[in-house]
Amino acid sequence: MKICNNILETIGDTPLVKLNKVTSSVPATVLAKVETFNPGHSIKDRMALKMIEDAERSGKLKPGGTIIEGTSGNTGMGLAIAAIIKEYKCIFTTTDKQSKEKMDALRAFGAEVIVCPTNVEPEDHRSYYSVAARLSREIPNSFYPNQYDNLSNRQAHYETTGPEIWNQTDGKITHLVVGAGTGGTITGTAMFLKEKNPAIQVWAIDTYGSALKKYHETGQIDNNEIYPYVTEGIGEDFIPKNYDFSVIDHFEKVTDKDAALMTREIVRKEAIWVGNSAGSAVAGLIQLKDRLQPSDIVVIIFHDHGTRYLAKIFNDDWMRKMGYLEVKGMSAADLLQSRQQIELTTIEKTSTIKEALKIVVEKDYSQIPVTTGGRIIGVVYENDLIDIVIRQPEKSTETVETIMKQALPFVDISTGLEAISEMMNRNQSAVMVKDFKSDRNFIITKYDIASVYAR
Repeated sequence: MKICNNILETIGDTPLVKLNKVTSSVPATVLAKVETFNPGHSIKDRMALKMIEDAERSGKLKPGGTIIEGTSGNTGMGLAIAAIIKEYKCIFTTTDKQSKEKMDALRAFGAEVIVCPTNVEPEDHRSYYSVAARLSREIPNSFYPNQYDNLSNRQAHYETTGPEIWNQTDGKITHLVVGAGTGGTITGTAMFLKEKNPAIQVWAIDTYGSALKKYHETGQIDNNEIYPYVTEGIGEDFIPKNYDFSVIDHFEKVTDKDAALMTREIVRKEAIWVGNSAGSAVAGLIQLKDRLQPSDIVVIIFHDHGTRYLAKIFNDDWMRKMGYLEVKGMSAADLLQSRQQIELTTIEKTSTIKEALKIVVEKDYSQIPVTTGGRIIGVVYENDLIDIVIRQPEKSTETVETIMKQALPFVDISTGLEAISEMMNRNQSAVMVKDFKSDRNFIITKYDIASVYAR
């Protein structure tokens, strides 16, 4: 009889499936490494088990211990599955950007989940990185895997994902396409494949709002490149230690909208139920199709399962709210084209409350985005500024960072005004607009939309 002793023995050996319709415009054979066949329905099961077993061998993780990790959901699931079999407890920190399904799934496996704000810097004490690190210091007999800097992450893919792809293609693979996040999957897999054949091209798919592409090209983190984005599972606002950029040949950025639409296309045209990062990867490959030839064999990694995105990518109401489906009526681009003053005014977080109020009065603004080194990290509102200088004038010389609120959400410039209007409420009277082609930011307020319909 062929029997697995426990669920952990089913990790790996996932199938390679030819894509036929979504990549019909690509002049190459495109094969998907479908990682949803892992027990946790994602590729992260591989490295989660590796990090735990390496920690057990080194003595960092002891019997009855608690695993504490910051996760977007998939790594947490892999750790939770292994923890059940190996009898550990789990505490996970995540961001409020992640889908509710991911958090519910982690809790279903007995983990405690702590939700942290997305739009804070990694070193901020509220970030899910910082909270996980702090808890690991405070809770006795705990282990903090730290998937970003733990090299067991990339080693797992060097030992399993890379060899599987090489063997499944009989060594004929010419290109590897991977959505890049922690760096473990793409680096570990690429390291193995390039040892076998240095000519293999490795393409990383990044998202707008992430620092990875610019860092790969310049060796510098550009804060102007970093801002809130919707796509889950890829992109970073810092550089994890798992990266070895020397094995990555090119980074390609994909918009949130294109990633979301392609994710749905994969399901509807290939019947492979995948998550957000798969849509990014296929959309990025199509953007790069002119670099390919009919003799090329491309392997693209499908990281996780679509069930974790039911309330988002596969929800028409959410897609319309985000402006990703067909636009009815005027778009943000139409409004901005008709507006005389469209350049965005921002203020540094070190500026004083009094200085911010002066800008509000002079320009008749209701809010001003707050930046640090060119990166938008928050927003200050007119009412809060006025309230401070009237009720607590002694605080007018304090920095705007002390009273700023969460950064406004970003939408694509093609988003319809109807969808943008639905995003606004009593506590949020504006949204940021991104024109990816010109790399420019704008702001649209309730007043701007009302002015259009009052004409």
